[in-house]
Amino acid sequence: MKKMFLSLLCAALMPASAGLAQGLDFDLLRGVDVVFLGEVHDNPHHHDNQARAVVVLGPSALVFEMLLPEQAEKVTPELLDDAEALEAALAWNDSGWPDFSMYYPIFATSEGMRIYGAQVPRDVAREAIMSGDLTSTLDGEARQYGLTLPLPLAEQDAREALQMEAHCDALPAEMLPGMVTAQRLRDARLAQAVVQAMRETGGPVAVITGNGHARTDWGAPSLLPAEITSLSFGQFEDEPEAGTPFDLYVATEAVDRDDPCAAFK
Repeated sequence: MKKMFLSLLCAALMPASAGLAQGLDFDLLRGVDVVFLGEVHDNPHHHDNQARAVVVLGPSALVFEMLLPEQAEKVTPELLDDAEALEAALAWNDSGWPDFSMYYPIFATSEGMRIYGAQVPRDVAREAIMSGDLTSTLDGEARQYGLTLPLPLAEQDAREALQMEAHCDALPAEMLPGMVTAQRLRDARLAQAVVQAMRETGGPVAVITGNGHARTDWGAPSLLPAEITSLSFGQFEDEPEAGTPFDLYVATEAVDRDDPCAAFK
């Protein structure tokens, strides 16, 4: 029954034509503790949809993959009305994320919501890549989020293949396990921030993150405690393959961008 219900929702959320998905019924995202709002990071249509979803959901908390906890604490009600001041307070230009103008509409809808940052500090991610050891991460909660156990071999291989593809098939093979380790740490940190947000606000919680972290099979949703219900909404630029690991998804207009792999060809 659940699979049939989700299939119907997917059909409702997938517009017949691509574009800004103006006709999406974001009310379909209601009814759970946590909604993961996935994105392709540099696609402004995806951020527009996230902002619309936040307005409809009216969550108690917003968790951003893009923010460190100390950055999230700088988001004040006064700054929400001033895009330039908020961008400066967050030192966004030094962050490596796409232009702040794409993310600002999400912040602008967040009045009255508590903001959480779930980004893993670069030095912590670098150490995870170099050592492959996650047992001491997440302030002693690594075991709680599955980081002390190795992945099943098939999943490890699949994750490494995705990392190779995402890096233009140009990574040395010996780097792949470390890249997977860092991805696992980022998934777990997102889940940890969601649990904190639920504990401190009572929910509901909306999560702004890349599609990879919003996967239901091995992303952050899979790491949440059983008592927290969640829904994962993916956004793509092409129709994904059958069995895509999201509860709901849309395919939107693609961004006209340079080929990121051109330098390797």
